Amino acid sequence: MSSLSPDLAAVKVFLLSLQDHICQQLVAEDGGSFREDTWQRAEGGGGRSRVLENGTVIEKGGVNFSHVYGGKLPPSATAHRPELAGRSFQAMGVSLVIHPKNPYAPTSHANVRIFVAEKEGETPVWWVGGGFDLTPYYGFVEDCQEWHSNAKAICEPFGVEVYPKYKKWCDDYFYLKHRQEPRGIGGLFFDDLNEWGFDRCFDFIKAVGMGYIQAYQPILARRKNTPYGERERNFQLYRRGRYVEFNLVYDRGTIFGLQTGGRTESILMSLPNLVAWHYDYQAETDSVESRFVQDFLSAREWV
Repeated sequence: MSSLSPDLAAVKVFLLSLQDHICQQLVAEDGGSFREDTWQRAEGGGGRSRVLENGTVIEKGGVNFSHVYGGKLPPSATAHRPELAGRSFQAMGVSLVIHPKNPYAPTSHANVRIFVAEKEGETPVWWVGGGFDLTPYYGFVEDCQEWHSNAKAICEPFGVEVYPKYKKWCDDYFYLKHRQEPRGIGGLFFDDLNEWGFDRCFDFIKAVGMGYIQAYQPILARRKNTPYGERERNFQLYRRGRYVEFNLVYDRGTIFGLQTGGRTESILMSLPNLVAWHYDYQAETDSVESRFVQDFLSAREWV
């Protein structure tokens, strides 16, 4: 583990500017505005939540900054690091989910974060994590290839092994075990990263955070005005159900936020306003919808 303490003040400045930048780019696509709420956490810390609802392009989108701290790490943070149980902590990050209105425009998620676990008389233990992933409801090969090409380009300056490693981690993480299917077409996922030292790790989360919107905005712009009807809308709402299932059952960020007493409205802003579950739903044989599930919802190499 790296023993160099992170510069949390510099990270905070970047994360707040990242939140501003991403919101500006999304407003440029939608034309609406984000509602902003600042909040305080009784146990320590707080955040700045921004939500855009019922826009012309974005049905529900949230871009949140949080900086929370406390005297004891929650179980979700020590599940893979039991040796850190009982330490005080700081956690800081930007997390976002965008649910477009148009079924042909994919949902996207991104997150960059830093954790510091501290104990008196010992060197602080820190790590960074995050990533981004794409969840389409109708598949376009060029979108998937472009998304992963951007992810690969972000990783390449940090080593040729980084993209394959974090691409696979994303495929494995965003997987609904009870459905035996991935949530979407993946992207990047990483956690517990500190072996590069703080400066390089900080450069990486900056590249991932800025790279997310550079990858997503062109896809959103390309698909947001595609004509659609009731059939496409119904399939979108059905597939959104899978998104909700993952976030409520498996997502580490959701579990961490709830376990640390975070602001519930901010934690659950990732859930879409409208969603549908149909009992034993089966897409029509050889339909666009059935081919999407077969061709796009499986771990594959896009670049």
